[in-house]
Amino acid sequence: MIKYFVTYPIQFILLVLVQVLVLNNIQYSGYINPFLYIIFILWLPIEMPRWALLLVATLLGLSVDIFSDTIGMHTSACIFMAFCRPFVLNLLAPRDGYEVNSVPNMQNFGIQWFIGYAATLIFLHHIFLFFVEVFRFSDFFYTIGRTLSSTFFSLILITITQFLKYNSESKR
Repeated sequence: MIKYFVTYPIQFILLVLVQVLVLNNIQYSGYINPFLYIIFILWLPIEMPRWALLLVATLLGLSVDIFSDTIGMHTSACIFMAFCRPFVLNLLAPRDGYEVNSVPNMQNFGIQWFIGYAATLIFLHHIFLFFVEVFRFSDFFYTIGRTLSSTFFSLILITITQFLKYNSESKR
C-alpha cells in the first residue's frame, strides 16, 4: 500500500513533465500529436473506485491543461477516458474475472490484451480531445485522420514505455 503512495505521485509528475516539456513540442505537420501522459490512467489498479478514478483523471488533465494553455480540453478528455475505462475493462475481462489488486499491464494480462485495452481507451481519449479542440463537424475527416494517426503514434509510445517498465521490473 505504501508503494502506491510513493510510485504513483512520482509517475504522475514525470509523465506530466515529459508531456508538457517534450511531447507537446512534437507535432508532425499538425497531424500527429503524441500523448504519453494518459498511460497513467491506463496503469491505475482495476479495483479503483470510480470516484477516485475520475478525480485522478481530472487532476491529470488539469495539470496538462495548465501547462499547455488549453484549459478544459485535456481535463474533459481524461474524464471521458476514465469514465469509459470500467466498461472497457468489463468488455475485455477474462473468463474468471480479474484478480484482486491487479494492475492492467502486459506483465499481468499479456501484450495482446494490453494493446487492445490501450488502443480502445487511447482512441476514445483522442477522438474526444480532437473534436472538442475543433468543435465542429465540418472538418470531420481531417479530425478522424488526426485521431487515428495520433492514436497509432501514442499507442506505439505507450507500448514502448510498457516494455521498458516491464523489463525494469523483471530485472528486480
